[in-house]
Amino acid sequence: ATPAVPPAAPSGFPTGPLPAGPVPTGPLPSGGLPGGGLPGSGLPTGPAIGPVVGGRPSDALAGWAQQVGAKVGVPATAMQAYGYAELVLAQTNRSCALSWTTLAAIGKVESGHGSANGARLGPDGMALPKIIGLPLDGKDGRMRIIDTDRGALDGDPVLDKAIGPMQFIPTTWQEIGADADNDGKKDPHDLDDAALAAGNYLCKGGRNLSIPGDWWNAILSYNDVRRYAQDVFDTANQYGRASR
Repeated sequence: ATPAVPPAAPSGFPTGPLPAGPVPTGPLPSGGLPGGGLPGSGLPTGPAIGPVVGGRPSDALAGWAQQVGAKVGVPATAMQAYGYAELVLAQTNRSCALSWTTLAAIGKVESGHGSANGARLGPDGMALPKIIGLPLDGKDGRMRIIDTDRGALDGDPVLDKAIGPMQFIPTTWQEIGADADNDGKKDPHDLDDAALAAGNYLCKGGRNLSIPGDWWNAILSYNDVRRYAQDVFDTANQYGRASR
């Protein structure tokens, strides 16, 4: 039997309109995003929020991110990125039923929420210095991928390397990269962009992540290692329970 899906957290996103700026998957409706996020919202909703001027669109979730981040042990800056990606997907691909807990679990396993290799996640969601993985040389369980981007994204003209806090390989980023913070750039080192791109990737092919088989297939499509998928499951499960 296929194992269960980790429980989605009660989102409890604040009510009120979020910025309606365009995202790669289509513009957000001007009426704002649904208060409470996905079904099952259990946390108290915060005060109504207005448009964010000159900051990240996900800054509209700052209060929610601080509250829930403190419960689950995830930095508020990272929580904003994961929560905003859930809200965008709830509008652009609602049948996917993506929860921020899954994105947060991937971010934790891949880079410790942008803190791997001595990096630090800035208040703008940028992980600096850039997080670059090991060469994909076929050793120690890694795939072997000959360079696909002439080193433009990963700095390696011989072999590909995974990049950014969500550890995309260059070809995947070129296919699915996103501009979640509306700064005109699709940047894999910006967790806002990377989290939304990861959500788009997990939701590919009409997946419904509330169905166990689809959830596991989505995670294994991200990294086809059973131990990895189990780590993501355990972390998402921990986040879902801790946030209640």
